[in-house]
Amino acid sequence: MKPLRYLSFSDKGALLAERLAAALGGEASRCGQGASLAGWTQSAFSQARGLIFVGAAGIAVRAIAPWVRSKSEDPAVVVVDECGHFAVPILSGHLGGANDLARRISAVCGAVPVLTTATDANGVFAVDEWAKRQNCRVLNPQAIKNVSSAVLSGRTVQVYSPWPISGEPPAFVEQTENGEEYDVRLDVCGGSRTALCLAPRILALGIGCRRGVHQSALERALRELLAASGVQAGAVFTAASIDLKRDEPGLLAFCEGRGWPCRFYTAQELETAQGDFTASAFVQRVTGVDNVCERSAALASGGSLYWKKSAGNGVTMALAIAPYAPTWRWQDDGK
Repeated sequence: MKPLRYLSFSDKGALLAERLAAALGGEASRCGQGASLAGWTQSAFSQARGLIFVGAAGIAVRAIAPWVRSKSEDPAVVVVDECGHFAVPILSGHLGGANDLARRISAVCGAVPVLTTATDANGVFAVDEWAKRQNCRVLNPQAIKNVSSAVLSGRTVQVYSPWPISGEPPAFVEQTENGEEYDVRLDVCGGSRTALCLAPRILALGIGCRRGVHQSALERALRELLAASGVQAGAVFTAASIDLKRDEPGLLAFCEGRGWPCRFYTAQELETAQGDFTASAFVQRVTGVDNVCERSAALASGGSLYWKKSAGNGVTMALAIAPYAPTWRWQDDGK
């Protein structure tokens, strides 16, 4: 997980930054003492999950302006005055977690969290904050505003999920079993073009490949797998293979390009995987285990096989799904 970073501008601010870092984790810096405002901001924006400026809001706004991209990519940015009176999220309040971060800062120093997002101001369900707490990737962030507008206007939002969602649904939100008509779809598979689509990060991609396979061959195999299964790439949280492929350049480049960690297992570990797998005598002779992609996916997911082996051009791939139990929780207070 990326760290938190704090930047202060005065002696008093530095003391508060150090206090927050000690309580919440992360690294505190003092502007002008080994850190420039521009350099620190550029580095932290790409390497930290949250930036906390202990100082004036105007300084923070000007500093982050060149680096702001989108609500689905930007880190949380919170401004805290050096007296610790107010904690103000100024970027990525929900998906990036700035609102939560402001609340956590408040718990440490007593600052008032100043939340200006409409759903928080009105005390209603924030679907993007819910998505984050349910470990989901938002596939079409532009649709968030449609759901928020509906809830704010008092219209009931329909959420489709193949899993039961435990707990009491928030006001103006209910789960539907209708897989055709809904406002929000919580699923590893794609859905309506107009509805908000949330992909829980619960799929592991198991990979087998010949020696010297090129990254492009793996990308092509993935596209074919996703097209056949209907799965969204955003639902994949890790890749996996046999340890014989630990130094395979094409495989490593493929995983790095997708932002996926890659887990490697020995043949003996793969044999311990539970499930009904597609056996291959050839794979057994070469690797010491009868199947690589399905078994590695199952182990990495901690769950069961979702899509069995697909093969072509020296690449095999399979998907396994981790256990998943969504709830209606969308804030720390249990809402």
